[in-house]
Amino acid sequence: MCTSIIFSPKNHYFGRNLDLDISYGQKVVITPRNYQFDFRKENSISHHFAIIGIALVANDYPLYFDAANEAGLGMAGLNYPGNAYYQETLSLTKANISPFEFIPWVLSQCSNLTEAEALIVKTNLVAINFSEKMPLASLHWLLADKTGQALVVEADRDGLHLYHNEVGVLTNNPQFPKQRFALNIYRNLSVQPTANTFASNIDLTPYSSGMGSVNLPGGLDSVSRFVRATFNLHHAPKSENNAENINTYFHILKSVEQQKGLNKLDNGQDEFTIYSDCFDLDQNCFYYTTYNNSQISQVSLAHEDLEDSNLISYSISDQPNFREVN
Repeated sequence: MCTSIIFSPKNHYFGRNLDLDISYGQKVVITPRNYQFDFRKENSISHHFAIIGIALVANDYPLYFDAANEAGLGMAGLNYPGNAYYQETLSLTKANISPFEFIPWVLSQCSNLTEAEALIVKTNLVAINFSEKMPLASLHWLLADKTGQALVVEADRDGLHLYHNEVGVLTNNPQFPKQRFALNIYRNLSVQPTANTFASNIDLTPYSSGMGSVNLPGGLDSVSRFVRATFNLHHAPKSENNAENINTYFHILKSVEQQKGLNKLDNGQDEFTIYSDCFDLDQNCFYYTTYNNSQISQVSLAHEDLEDSNLISYSISDQPNFREVN
């Protein structure tokens, strides 16, 4: 399960928590402009926007969990079990793209949400596995750009749906409209102390600060995380200082991260937040933390040869890092 957000205090920060029970050896992967994307049913793209994100590289192909391009468009795939449906037949009028190709298909060609939406409505997501040993994941996607707007893409049995997401948050199940509706249940939450509306003739006084958010859900289920991330995102402080805003961004994601031992899966394994990442869509910088290393690491597109044709990758730092004071 996962949580993805866009936070726009000054620059626009986009990214996610990746919550799984196993790590796949993913790395920070940069796809330069002249790397050739070969698609199973469509023509190759040999020159495109440079892309950076976290991916598993298999057969020299970047299987991106999430990524952003140099134009400032970001895209993340989140687990969507029981709902995701990919077509079994090819379309004669639309581009036929496998879900594992979807992020490269969009980010290689589109510079913003308007262009992405125009491309996606002409795309047919087809059930083509990467390989026999690597079947497709059940996903839906959150996209965001430098306008601060977001778009949700869901492939359901009744077709491909696109939703404009003014909330700026996406988790997993249920479908986005149902996640969005759940906010209505919590419309009385507040960051301010609340008045006694229980009974006017009973003297009730706050016993603690934070009483306005006393019913904010704290579970690790996807709807609870959606509500909590949305509340925290929309009340987060905004600064003129980039470092402060990035720090705030990671605090928002950490408010919905999963600790080991709290979410046992049917296989007996712990689901936990393997990594949290952040794309500065304005500055083309990428930041991440991991479960074991809370120090923020930075990778900048500006430091790479983006005219190359070979993938560039960096191992993820996942060891605890302590600053020795004495």
